[in-house]
Amino acid sequence: QVQLVESGGGLVQAGGSLTLSCAASGRTFLSYAMAWFRQAPGKEREFVAHINWSGVNTDYADSVKGRFTISRGNAKNTVYLQMNSLKPEDTAVYYCAADPHIINIKAAYEYDYWGQGTQVTVSS
Repeated sequence: QVQLVESGGGLVQAGGSLTLSCAASGRTFLSYAMAWFRQAPGKEREFVAHINWSGVNTDYADSVKGRFTISRGNAKNTVYLQMNSLKPEDTAVYYCAADPHIINIKAAYEYDYWGQGTQVTVSS
């Protein structure tokens, strides 16, 4: 059974930092692209960041560029999202996603595997 499990969410003040982790299990994700999406109440799920299978190529939403960093662990089955300079508008449930074949990295429908989500709340 494939599982993606996120952790690291919480409550933080504006300007603070959090690091989210996503651990993949059940199969090898060495050749899978992985990504982070987020969904705020009443809004659609939106792309945050993407990393390719090797960890060499990354992409970010304009709203987080320069503040967030996506990376993969050495075993390639873990992905991290370092979030700095957090803003109240970053408040959302953050989801980890994975798939071996991605055409549009910013489209949620491209990803077959999803975690359960972790809540990030940024207070002003």
